[in-house]
Amino acid sequence: MMREARILQELPRRLRAWYRRARRDLPWRRTRDPYRIWLAETMLQQTRVAAVVPYYERFLARFPTLAALAAAPVDEVLKLWAGLGYYARARNFHAAAQEVMARHSGRVPKRLDALLALPGVGRYTAGAIRSIGFNLPAPVLDGNVARILARLFAIHQDVKAAETQKRLWGLAEALVPPRHARDFNQAMMELGAVVCVPRSPACGECPVADLCEARRLGEQRRLPRKPKRKAVPHYDVGLGVVWRRGRVLIARRHDNALLGGLWEFPGGKREGEEPLAETVRREVKEEAGLDVAVAEHLMTYGHAYSHFRVTLHVFACRSTRGRPRPLGCAACRWVRVDELGDYAFPAGSRKIIQALREGAR
Repeated sequence: MMREARILQELPRRLRAWYRRARRDLPWRRTRDPYRIWLAETMLQQTRVAAVVPYYERFLARFPTLAALAAAPVDEVLKLWAGLGYYARARNFHAAAQEVMARHSGRVPKRLDALLALPGVGRYTAGAIRSIGFNLPAPVLDGNVARILARLFAIHQDVKAAETQKRLWGLAEALVPPRHARDFNQAMMELGAVVCVPRSPACGECPVADLCEARRLGEQRRLPRKPKRKAVPHYDVGLGVVWRRGRVLIARRHDNALLGGLWEFPGGKREGEEPLAETVRREVKEEAGLDVAVAEHLMTYGHAYSHFRVTLHVFACRSTRGRPRPLGCAACRWVRVDELGDYAFPAGSRKIIQALREGAR
């Protein structure tokens, strides 16, 4: 208990002093605008900083204010987000901006209950907005902070378990200084990102290494404890580049589906051992109600998502009968190759689009 009390007493001051010296110069650290901080925290969820920076800057160039974002069509928002992944973040952020305009006179709310009522805003994001945007003493607990706390206090239980999460949130709240929440919470995130990293923590560079119970016990590389990862499933997917009169068919995914709201070339998972050409024929029929003749194989390549991997088998097809209609998708349409850039496609479609553009030259 004495050691825990010492951590609670000394860590906030020492960590803030370290942060002022060592913090990285990131674009969202140059602002106190709650909208911009909210955007950064949304983009940074499960995404590396290096990947986020150019998206963040492009997004703000187009939507410099929350009002500008709220007034835009969601398709334009998704197009700017395309390639960043986890597209529900973009749809929720857009919907939340519209709610803030409608219910809060365009001002990002400070109250916890008001923030949690917005689409896509959970306890972590609310805490980040309140502490970094408004300097309110609100705790945050993301993967970096959970890892630091598990090591500082030598917590051996699974950090994802409900009881452990409760304890970690309690510690995070106890550590936040009343008047310096902005710098302290960012310091914790920074420490987890550059020093107290998952596999090889740089304890020699840590400003609070002497407070760390895991280091004292020689357990810093074994903590935090997490459940074993399940095997990542793999699927073969057949996709059709369906042509008619110089145009190709694209389909828009339902908003509540994986990659919801994005456009794609029609296709889907292979069933059993069916020939991949038959997969394409069946999926195009189920998705867009269109009969197609499958021609040559165009390309095969792999793509990884957060919880599974796919091998994409792409075939050229010719429409033989029927008019496309959205049966298994939200919308479908014929477009020219030079129009594909007007639509928001996921990263997995980039190779196909590039091949089509090169073939059209």
